[in-house]
Amino acid sequence: MKTIIIIPTLNEEASIKPLINKLKTLLKKYTVLFVDDRSADNTRNQIKKYKKRYNNIKFLLRKKNPGIGLSIKDGLKYAIKNKFDVCVTMDADGTHDPKKINTMLKILKNKNYDIISTNRFSSKNSIKKWSFYRIFLTKIRYYLVKILLNTNLDSSGNFRCYNLKTIKNEHFFLSKNKSYFFLIESLFYLERLNYKILEITITLPPRTFDKSKMKIKHVFISLIDLLKLRFYSSNF
Repeated sequence: MKTIIIIPTLNEEASIKPLINKLKTLLKKYTVLFVDDRSADNTRNQIKKYKKRYNNIKFLLRKKNPGIGLSIKDGLKYAIKNKFDVCVTMDADGTHDPKKINTMLKILKNKNYDIISTNRFSSKNSIKKWSFYRIFLTKIRYYLVKILLNTNLDSSGNFRCYNLKTIKNEHFFLSKNKSYFFLIESLFYLERLNYKILEITITLPPRTFDKSKMKIKHVFISLIDLLKLRFYSSNF
């Protein structure tokens, strides 16, 4: 299966080198596309340095309308345009273990699923090393999504594997959200469209470099977006 790994970045200068080291084995077989959301630090230069070293590293620089949702959409458009069979999305901060990618690809291929997603709450040990503050915010958002959208999926996580041969292109872009809520909204629509989704448990370490970008205000923003989604998609 022709596979691409999409990694959105925003001010991840310190994370790029250790991430590339973890991806070395996968770079022999798969394309890795970094989509930078106009980082203010040295992120893009770090990526370009490794792009010269590895043929399978590709790079896109977003020039306007910042937002991780738009970065992921640009990555998906690139994957579709270049006729990839499978697309994996993951974060650049070092919390997503690339070793899980082969596991997801194997399940996707052998079990005929459309989407393999990851769940941080199916095991009590998955995020136990996080700070209390980060656990608190993440769990609030998780339960808001669960209640308001009537889903058991861990919809706000970005570590996913999509079968581009079975998911209609237009279904990826039903979500118009530009921010992190794109992850929640897009999976909501894909679930309602009856695509076969399997979640696997992952353990996420705390960030090694820099700090999480998630703030309390993001929970309130998510609540507003959730209420809008529930109201406007009642007949979906």
